[in-house]
Amino acid sequence: MTTQTRTSKVPAVTLAFWVAKIAATTLGETGGDAVSMSLDLGYLVASAIFGLIFLVALTLQVSAKRYHPFTYWFVIVATTTVGTTVSDYLDRTAGLGYPLASAILFTLVLVSLAVWRFSTGSISVAEITDRKTEIFYWVTILISNTLGTALGDYLADSESFGFAGGAMVFGGIIALIAVLYYVTSISRTALFWAAFILTRPLGATLGDILTKPLSHGGLNLDRIQSSLALAAFMIACILLTNLRKPSSAAAGH
Repeated sequence: MTTQTRTSKVPAVTLAFWVAKIAATTLGETGGDAVSMSLDLGYLVASAIFGLIFLVALTLQVSAKRYHPFTYWFVIVATTTVGTTVSDYLDRTAGLGYPLASAILFTLVLVSLAVWRFSTGSISVAEITDRKTEIFYWVTILISNTLGTALGDYLADSESFGFAGGAMVFGGIIALIAVLYYVTSISRTALFWAAFILTRPLGATLGDILTKPLSHGGLNLDRIQSSLALAAFMIACILLTNLRKPSSAAAGH
């Protein structure tokens, strides 16, 4: 399998990519909560369900010989849903709390990136040219999306920012990263992963804004209906934008 074939399995990192990523992380929050809370299955059972879905999605993605947009974004959504329920389990059921869980998960993200860099020589998403690199890519994304849930909940709950305040903070930091991308020579790889990680807590807070009770600062929308609406929006993004196109030189050098 050639380098070009493997690289083409990653979509171009454009504005449409980031819009879809935020929608996917928001869907992960509403979908994860729908199964664990609305269906009253609990965080552990929900994590097992979404973990199995993630493994199925990952198998489809890794075994594919070329880029399939729906398969790729299926894995992204799977990482956000299992990340939501695993993070909630660690924070609440296991009793680690938001600060400790966030610190552990952040450390795991750094370890994953470090091992990836040591093993392959690069963590650039423009250089996903073999199966080992692709596995590192998805493991890092899974951990980062789990971290993002803990960070979003920590800021919204522990630091009393509220859901709207948390969304503004994370949105503001992502905007700053975008400015740095255009006006500085900071590593594109570092900026990509910083933005990628931070879209998850942004999505977590946006998902909570949609579904939490009015008394808690949310809109009290139905979790299942919100999840279906977000899924429909993502499908529209794939069909109507360049998310259908593979990346010839994805972000990060």
